[in-house]
Amino acid sequence: MAVSNRRSPLLGSNVHTGGSEYMKAHIIAAATAVLFVAGVGTSYGATKKPQPTAATYRDKAPQEAAKALTEIALVQAGKNGSWERIGAGRVYYLGGLKAQGQSVFDAILSGKHEDSDVYRIARAYAEAGEWAKAKPLFDRFIAGNRDDAKAHAEIGAHYLLQGDRATAERMFDRAFELENDNPWITEYVAGAYIGVKPQE
Repeated sequence: MAVSNRRSPLLGSNVHTGGSEYMKAHIIAAATAVLFVAGVGTSYGATKKPQPTAATYRDKAPQEAAKALTEIALVQAGKNGSWERIGAGRVYYLGGLKAQGQSVFDAILSGKHEDSDVYRIARAYAEAGEWAKAKPLFDRFIAGNRDDAKAHAEIGAHYLLQGDRATAERMFDRAFELENDNPWITEYVAGAYIGVKPQE
């Protein structure tokens, strides 16, 4: 059998082709690849996020089912899914589990967060009919987002729905100054005058 020196694409070193060393090197490389793939698969399976099953909600009281599903949603969202976590907090808050919802909101607002997180939490408070909690967050958001026409219209609508027409109309003026051809903005404003909350 002829023996030659050549570079192995798997091992990156010179090996003798045709000899037992060549065969051993390829077996080791193949075994290493199999173990690596198996290890990645095992660690992936071990970190798989929980998924709801029928047992999570079937034959349970509505609040118990909602609580179990929302707990899963929070784990699925992870630490970086702030919008998803706010959604879970909203379900808690509006579903009568205010302490749990407030805990989610507080955790988000006490850490590093985006302006949009403040806006979404303010919306949840407004939806709960808690203007005293929503207003400062809306004001905080709009102070940092002076060029967001849609936010001006939506927040202005909330002001109007709370009876503060002067502030609402200043916000409407700003919204239309920024963008006067967006039907969503026009609808938010129109609806507020007849008691229709902005669609989120």
